[in-house]
Amino acid sequence: MNSKKNAYDVVVVGGGAAGLSAGLVLGRSRRRVLIVDAGEPRNAPAAHMQGYLSRDGMPPAEFLAAGRREVETYGVEIAADRVTAVRPDGAGEFEVDLADGGRVHARRVVLATGLVDTLPDVPGLAERWGRDVLHCPYCHGYEVRDQPFGVIASPAMGIHQALLVTQWSKDVTLFLHTVADLPDAEWERLAAAGVSVVEGEVAGLEVEGDRLVGVRLADGRVVPRSVLFVAAKAVPRDNLIGAVGAVGVLGALGAEMRDTPHGPYPAVDETGRTSVPGVWAVGNAASPMEQVVNAASAGYRAGVTINAELVMRDIDATADRRRAGVFTPEAEAQVAAAVGGHRVHGLTH
Repeated sequence: MNSKKNAYDVVVVGGGAAGLSAGLVLGRSRRRVLIVDAGEPRNAPAAHMQGYLSRDGMPPAEFLAAGRREVETYGVEIAADRVTAVRPDGAGEFEVDLADGGRVHARRVVLATGLVDTLPDVPGLAERWGRDVLHCPYCHGYEVRDQPFGVIASPAMGIHQALLVTQWSKDVTLFLHTVADLPDAEWERLAAAGVSVVEGEVAGLEVEGDRLVGVRLADGRVVPRSVLFVAAKAVPRDNLIGAVGAVGVLGALGAEMRDTPHGPYPAVDETGRTSVPGVWAVGNAASPMEQVVNAASAGYRAGVTINAELVMRDIDATADRRRAGVFTPEAEAQVAAAVGGHRVHGLTH
């Protein structure tokens, strides 16, 4: 028997946009919710986030702080902790272990653990990440528009990123880096887009006064650039410093996974429902391509779906007990509230 203190309708693992959004709709649905957050959002290095209607340009930390305040007004609890395991309890629900040694019970689990951007192995990239070393023109392109752009080619994305960023600057140089050669059709597209191509491996960055000024090649050449785009590999957050991310949890539960260019991600439906009954994955825990606004939407859809499922499950369970002649006044009151004033087999309210 689970004590009321440690029993929740939903435990949300991760307190970014997706997790907080799920917590918000569930809190407003009068659910008992616990959000477990290790405080390591993907966009922490960025000074601002873009493309979120009414929040365009807002610092990510400020956005998350506002979200936490909002969900807490509905009684949602937030724990600064890590989840180390999610285990089925044998009755269709879950026991959730925390890094601090605690354990809570959850009827449903939402995995919103996000991902980690893994950069090419070039000295200096990590130190400039989110500042003038970028990956998403939709997130940062407008702010750095019309500056000299560099793009490091990657085997996964090819020339796509270099072509795309020409919408924000007409001065674009593609560094082939470790890409040996390109098909003729790609050379033609680069020429048509006005993209310069530099062969040779990138060895590092040139920085002056805390600003990127150039890209240094292994042969010693330096190509002046003010902004550098790289195709980071989006790796699901998993088993980092004792934390268990979506892939680790779902792998342990035997969930169906799907292959992506960035590695395995959980197979989910349009609401984030995984193949494990009772477990959802949302935001970057389910897809490497989700932006903040998409992640918030995914969390909302999951919250709505979970609440509706729990409502119907509880009503059906009470109806089963009534048919079996095993029910309590509290259970009858629950059915009465749910069916909205109608007579149900002799039950009047």
